[in-house]
Amino acid sequence: MERVKTAIVGASGYTGQELVRLLLMHPGIELVAATSRQEAGRSLGDVFPRFRGMPGSELAFIGPDPDAIAATGAKAAFLALPHGVAAEIARALLERGLKVIDLSADFRLRDPQVYAEFYGHEHPAPDLLGEAVYGLPEVRSNAIAAARLVASPGCYPTSILLPLIPLLKAGLIDPATIVANSMSGVSGAGRKADIPLLFCECNESVRAYGVPKHRHLSEIEQELSLAAGDKVTITFIPHLIPVNAGIATTTTAMLKPGVDAAAVGEALEKAYADADFVRLLGKGGCADTKHVTRTNFIDIGWEHDARTGRVLLMSAEDNLGKGAGSQALQSFNLLFGLEPMAGLQLV
Repeated sequence: MERVKTAIVGASGYTGQELVRLLLMHPGIELVAATSRQEAGRSLGDVFPRFRGMPGSELAFIGPDPDAIAATGAKAAFLALPHGVAAEIARALLERGLKVIDLSADFRLRDPQVYAEFYGHEHPAPDLLGEAVYGLPEVRSNAIAAARLVASPGCYPTSILLPLIPLLKAGLIDPATIVANSMSGVSGAGRKADIPLLFCECNESVRAYGVPKHRHLSEIEQELSLAAGDKVTITFIPHLIPVNAGIATTTTAMLKPGVDAAAVGEALEKAYADADFVRLLGKGGCADTKHVTRTNFIDIGWEHDARTGRVLLMSAEDNLGKGAGSQALQSFNLLFGLEPMAGLQLV
């Protein structure tokens, strides 16, 4: 089988490093370009010693020049860049015939005004929003397969959307009562020097942040509104916890009058019976980040609180995996007609 020549733009951060790991091991991919202004000229093995000796680890970083990337023969590119930066190079690579999977927030939102509200600047490429596909494979597999520009979801949104979408589509819960509490490992903040992220600041510490309007709230509410067929506004409270990676989310909502709690489990089973990377833990199942880190799985359990009438949804994923790099690779497999689990087995 001829391998698909592929590039990673912005390969020196935590998500970029995870993409390097996944792509070097993928049987259907040849990694032909990895970009980083800071690391240009150095090999993957030098920058990331864990990859030394792996086939492909001798590849040298280059600068993020679209012509240089296209000259490698790459057919696709993963963009692991900050929001506001990704859009420009996405356009340039699309013009050169590459398919693009963007892991920033630049193409996740349909409305450029919502983007400006949550990200503090005008959208850099509003004309591309209409064709970008929100890359949640369990929800939009057919659209992803036909796309040339995929907006890979954020880590928090993935952990919230997958448990909620089936229940909203089935009309089981009152959207106005949704509250999502998430806890994320420190790698979710990116690979940067920042005092609040230093070991002594994060260790033995748990704190909320980004309230009441975390940026990911914009795409969460967008996708929940589409599922419900009406505008949905929720409360979302993210927390930073002293682990390297992993997200645990507990979402609560009131069941609608007359709804039997058993319908929750039935809706989840119906939605994800054939989903390769959704593991349903059933009623009473409490998801644990320990069982999902370094995988593309999301574990989902649920319970019903008869005293309050609330349904409790518990999910866990790896913020660098199912919340970022490996989910983007899941979309890549759809784009190129590869086996759904190719390169995504437990490693």
